[in-house]
Amino acid sequence: MTLGTDLGDTLFLMALSIALLAYLCGCFNGAVIVSKYILRDDVRNHGSGNAGLTNFHRTFGGGLTAVVILTDVLKAVVALWGGVLLASYFNGGADPVLMVAAKYWAALFCLLGHMFPVMFGFKGGKGILSGGTIALMIDWRIALVVWGGFIILVLLTRYVSLGSVWAGGSFPFISWYCYPGMPLITLLAFLCGGLVVWQHRGNIVRLVQGNERKLTFHKKKEGKE
Repeated sequence: MTLGTDLGDTLFLMALSIALLAYLCGCFNGAVIVSKYILRDDVRNHGSGNAGLTNFHRTFGGGLTAVVILTDVLKAVVALWGGVLLASYFNGGADPVLMVAAKYWAALFCLLGHMFPVMFGFKGGKGILSGGTIALMIDWRIALVVWGGFIILVLLTRYVSLGSVWAGGSFPFISWYCYPGMPLITLLAFLCGGLVVWQHRGNIVRLVQGNERKLTFHKKKEGKE
């Protein structure tokens, strides 16, 4: 077996291991777990039908919203740190460029797991909370743009979806700015951001039509996210 083949096999195993770990982490959807197994009332049967934080809060409210937040934050942390550790293990050390690539690769599959969880019939959330955590873990400059725009837009308009579309749309461009000359990073960033925007396509239509729901801080049984 040649050196090139050995390297190729190592990279394949590394990528596969990170992808599997990150995807499985992403599948632990906080809104579904709390609503289905604690409240015994699947959040996907209410409101927009989305297994996300906003629909959970609108449907159930209460302190369990914090559990949903914690679950979706922690799974992103585990997915990215696990990806970094696996990349370091397969590489025999921590290479800065490889570590960044491992974070983006793990981020993509964590989002895929959150949006399309295999144990919940591939019907998950839209990835904003986990995606925001991912931005924080990758680079503070990326987090500043993604979170800054999100917070400003939500505060000014009370449209969570508008802030979410900004977050997904801005992520690849600020990633490109922070990591120039790294086409793999740019590609992965566009895939991640594109997934988030695509998951909000219904919200975009409602925003254009002027009938998108605004953020409220009280429980409502039915509504669109």
